[in-house]
Amino acid sequence: MNPTLILITGADSGIGLNLANALYQKDISLLLIDLETSGLHEKFESISSVQILTGDTSKSETWFQAIEIAKSLGSPISHLINCAGVIRPGFVAEYELSDIDFHLDVNTKGTILGTTIIGKEMKLQEFGHIINIASLAGIAPVSGLSLYTASKFAVRGFSLAASAEFREYGVEISVVCPDLVNTPMLSAQLEFPEESKLSFSGPKKILQPEDITKVILELMEKPKPMVCIPESRGFLAKIAGAWPKIGELFRKSLESKGRKAIQKLK
Repeated sequence: MNPTLILITGADSGIGLNLANALYQKDISLLLIDLETSGLHEKFESISSVQILTGDTSKSETWFQAIEIAKSLGSPISHLINCAGVIRPGFVAEYELSDIDFHLDVNTKGTILGTTIIGKEMKLQEFGHIINIASLAGIAPVSGLSLYTASKFAVRGFSLAASAEFREYGVEISVVCPDLVNTPMLSAQLEFPEESKLSFSGPKKILQPEDITKVILELMEKPKPMVCIPESRGFLAKIAGAWPKIGELFRKSLESKGRKAIQKLK
């Protein structure tokens, strides 16, 4: 499918910003959405092919405003890529109650709202592709990150269910589940080393935003319902998610590996 207008949420940093840079260099029209857009204005404000929307993706008015911008440009929305995400590690007995809304509003509600509202527009135009960023933590539960895990399990489950519903209308929905990525969310986890130790128990090489961008660009060319990055870790996450007792057998060794990795990074 030839892109017409691509919406990217969470575009001011991390995966969203890296993806925006890559697509901008391909001379593709973009609508970049984030709650904080000072960096986007500094980089893209004078670029006619790039529109910037400051908005909260957990609010429906942000999405309807995005649709109005697309209509004013006369550009159908060909792709929505939901990269907006937050994390605040914490054990269930210790985190603040406000942390529940913090995770579910951005990670889950924002993604579901965008998929629903933009998906309906794509159904009417009979084409489009929505790509939602979940996590390997949306496949295998990660203690210490229980709220993040819950929010990403929801994103993955919703995306797969919606994919089956929309495909007959010419609309593809995909979910991407990466391992740990070097974004501001990684830095946030380093501030909570005990809660985040399992998150750092993977391979020595931490994924970079450009690794995720590469997969997303490939997915845009050849859609599929779900992609894990890397696939090898995705396979292990599926086993741990399907049989939690197996995961528990390796908990202590993984926690030890994670603590060592955090010490090196700090």
